[in-house]
Amino acid sequence: QVLLVETGGGLVQAGGSLRLSCAASGGTFSWYTMAWFRQAPAKEREFVAAINWSGIGTWYADSVKGRFTISTNNGRNTWYLQMDSLKIEDTAVYYCAVARVGTGVLRTSAVDYWGQGTQVTVSS
Repeated sequence: QVLLVETGGGLVQAGGSLRLSCAASGGTFSWYTMAWFRQAPAKEREFVAAINWSGIGTWYADSVKGRFTISTNNGRNTWYLQMDSLKIEDTAVYYCAVARVGTGVLRTSAVDYWGQGTQVTVSS
């Protein structure tokens, strides 16, 4: 059974930075794409960023382009989301996710495994 665990969430002022990490364990690491999604209160879960297992291909939601950076440790077991110039509207629960087949800007339906989520709160 694959287990994804996010760390690094917290409270930060607008304009600040946070770095999220996701560690995978268990099962066979056979997925093609690793990703981050987020869900704000009363909103649907939305795609934030994705990276393929080789680290060569990356994709971002328009709302975070130029501010967030997704990276991996050149393997399938750990990936990161560096979040800079944070805005109040970035406040959400952030989930890491993996997809065996899908790539690019993933839909939630393409995700095979989810982490439990970590809260990111950006204050004014």
